Amino acid sequence: MKPFVPIPVVDSSLYLFGGHQRTVPGGWQFFEQKHQAFELMCVVDGRQTTEIKNLGTYDYGAGDVMIISPGTLHTNKNSSEDAEMTYICFHFSIESLELKSEMLSNVVNAVIPANQAIAQAAMTAATAIVAASADRTLNKEQANLKIQIAVLEFFFAIAAHLQDTTAKKAAAYSESEAKTSRMIASLIKKNISKKEVPAFSFATICQQVGVSSGYGHRTFKKVYGVTPLHYIENQKYNKAKRLLGSPNYSIEDIAYLMGASSVSNFSKQFKKWSGITPSRYQRQLKQKRRVRTVKESGYFE
Repeated sequence: MKPFVPIPVVDSSLYLFGGHQRTVPGGWQFFEQKHQAFELMCVVDGRQTTEIKNLGTYDYGAGDVMIISPGTLHTNKNSSEDAEMTYICFHFSIESLELKSEMLSNVVNAVIPANQAIAQAAMTAATAIVAASADRTLNKEQANLKIQIAVLEFFFAIAAHLQDTTAKKAAAYSESEAKTSRMIASLIKKNISKKEVPAFSFATICQQVGVSSGYGHRTFKKVYGVTPLHYIENQKYNKAKRLLGSPNYSIEDIAYLMGASSVSNFSKQFKKWSGITPSRYQRQLKQKRRVRTVKESGYFE
C-alpha cells in the first residue's frame, strides 16, 4: 500500500523592511538605534564595528554577519577611517515563536563567522534579495516572491544549523520560563482560533497558567522577544486577513467573529494594523486574484 502523506497547514506571516545595500566611506557612523524587529547585518567588503549597549563592541569583516535582536540599542560604523565598506542589511519579523525563541537564545547579538553555515546562508539570502530588488525584468509581484523565497531559505538554514554556530550563548531563559511562555502562547492562540473570538485579557490568561501578569509579561518577552500584547494583536490581525480573504463573510460578519463591539471599531483597528481599511484590503485581494485568460477576463478563486 502506498503511504498516505498528510500536508501540514502552513500559516505564516513574513515582514521585511528597511533593507538596502550600501557602500560607505571611511569614518562613516550611524546613530544609536533600536527596532521592534530583528536586524540582519552582512558585511560584503571592508570591516564594520557594531556596539551593543551594555553588551559589547564587535568588529567583523567580509562574509561575517550579525543578527541583532529586537529592542536592542546599537550603533554601527565603518571600522576604518580611510577605506570604504559595503554592507547589506534588512529588518524582519516572523510568525514562528519557536524560531524567534531559538534565535534569541542562540545566535543574536554576536558575530557569526563567515565559515559557518548560518553566515553563508545569510549572505546568500542578502545578495539574492539585492539582486531581485535591482532586476528590472521582474514585476513587483515577481520580485517580492523571489525575496520571500530567499528569506525563507535563510530561516530554514537558521533552524537547521542553530546547534552548529559558535555564536551560541548560554540560554537566555530557563526551561520553566520557556514552559510558562509556551502555555501562555497556546492559550492566546486557542482563544483567537475559535470561530467567534471571545473577550479575554492577558491577566485572565496568566490566571489560567497560574502566574502573575507582571511575571507572565516579563517571561513571555524574554523567551519570544515580543510583548504578549504584540503577539495577541498579530494573531488577531492574521485571523482578520484570513476572514477578509474568504468570500463567505461580509465585513459585518467578520467584525462580529473578531469580537469587535461594532463594524466601525473593527475598521479602525484593522486600519491601525495594516494602514488600510478592511474594504480596501478586500478590493486589493480581489485585484490580485484577477488573472489573464484567452479572453482577457475572469477571476481565480
